Amino acid sequence: MSWLRAFAVSVVLLLCVAAGPASASSSFQVVNFPTRDGVTLTGNVFTPDTTGKHPAIIFITSWALPSVEYYVQAQRFADAGYVVVSYTPRGFWSSGGTIDTAGPKDIGDLSEIINWTIANTPTDPTRIGAAGVSYGAGMALIGSAFDSRIRAVAALSCWTDLTYSLFSNQTRHLQSAGLLWLSAELTGQPSAELQQALSNFFDNQNLDSVIAYAQVRSAATYLNRINTNRPAILMANAYGDTFFGPNQLADFFTRLTGPKRLELRPGDHAIAELTGIIGLPNDAWTSTRRWFDQYLRGVDTGIASENPVQLQLRGQSTYESYPSWSAVSTSTARYNLSEIHWWSNEGDLMTGSQTGWSKTILAGDDTVANGGVVLLTNGAEAITGEPPTAWIPAVDRSNAAVWQSDWLTSPRRVRGTPHLRLTVTPGSSGQTTVLAYLYDTDWGGTGSLVTHVAVTLRDAVAGQPYAVDVDFLSTAYDIPSGHRLSLVLDTVDPLYADKAPAFSTVRFSSPSSSPSYVSLPLK
Repeated sequence: MSWLRAFAVSVVLLLCVAAGPASASSSFQVVNFPTRDGVTLTGNVFTPDTTGKHPAIIFITSWALPSVEYYVQAQRFADAGYVVVSYTPRGFWSSGGTIDTAGPKDIGDLSEIINWTIANTPTDPTRIGAAGVSYGAGMALIGSAFDSRIRAVAALSCWTDLTYSLFSNQTRHLQSAGLLWLSAELTGQPSAELQQALSNFFDNQNLDSVIAYAQVRSAATYLNRINTNRPAILMANAYGDTFFGPNQLADFFTRLTGPKRLELRPGDHAIAELTGIIGLPNDAWTSTRRWFDQYLRGVDTGIASENPVQLQLRGQSTYESYPSWSAVSTSTARYNLSEIHWWSNEGDLMTGSQTGWSKTILAGDDTVANGGVVLLTNGAEAITGEPPTAWIPAVDRSNAAVWQSDWLTSPRRVRGTPHLRLTVTPGSSGQTTVLAYLYDTDWGGTGSLVTHVAVTLRDAVAGQPYAVDVDFLSTAYDIPSGHRLSLVLDTVDPLYADKAPAFSTVRFSSPSSSPSYVSLPLK
């Protein structure tokens, strides 16, 4: 047995021990669910012991986890009067078939699970919800486009655009995709289609076919259908989600027309929901309960009258609420990039414009500035409140370019999506990758990572300048007075498969026709 499978089994056993037996107010059974193509799915069913029809929730498990994942939460919902069905999607663990990655077979399975639930449990067919963390969240969203019986969705650590998740700004996400592939191989049966898509992804070939594969598996592709069905949708993610970055949710949320709520918290993928999985107090699961009580049970929990955008500030336990995503920021601070000074080997982030300069760095080597390790680095922030850090004086100026602002005389409350405009000229290699990091830097030179972004210039021509306009990952971060903002540009980050070739160069510049700057959205 592999170490990962052993770890997963240990987690499952821990969940069962923590949960204990089903309570007296609900019954529990293990069920095999037949599907239209002969594949059998495995799952659990919790049924209230009270009489009459009940609302129902379909829980879809996360990637590489079995249906016991939701044992604790399923029992609690059942004790509160819900029929709860939790199942393992095809291709994983004891469910049959091969992994469809939220494709048409998976979405068809969700509808068949709903059919079974209505036929075999005391479910009110007009009050059905779908929910999940990660993989299950994405399927619940897509499922609501194809099955109008789904009246409410709770999508925790979800994606809405799988192309963006795998390939944002033309840059392949190495660690997250690699972990998904490894866990699929160890806990399931990858389909030939999935194996081909991942092989093309890692080999950096036939990427159009990878994008086509991902678009079919993206809720954003079916947004019009979702708006037609008008389910009540709750989405929750983390600012530092290394699998499904938060920017895609903000755009999707804005275009939703039905009842909706967006919650963002510090941390990484599925970390914000983790304590609730084992039954500890948890904000994401509290919102899920309030959401389903409001829209399935018809209980006024107050959640429908609250502002629909809820942001937990990084490093803090407090939340801010907003009526829309566009209302998150009320002003913008623009920092123009100056020339690099010979005496300090760094430039200024300044309010005045300075153009006509250029800076060339050696590319293909990493620096101490990076986005960390998938799940671990940003996951630690969710627990400790401390973001990833780098000592800015240690950034190798031969392999990176650094700009810093004056010391702040008042706090900068960053809310929303910072933006970078930059002119990039690749050296002899042509294709290149640029990583941009924004740090909150204290007097000792320690930079706390506010946000970052990677962008790859594919099919670039050596020696030709390219204007780069790119959004950083959205965040809610307070830079204290007495600190300053630091921008680091380099060309390699272990999170990403794409990087500048070794022994190449990259030139950054600010022509008068296209000044280089960082734009901060502020509250």
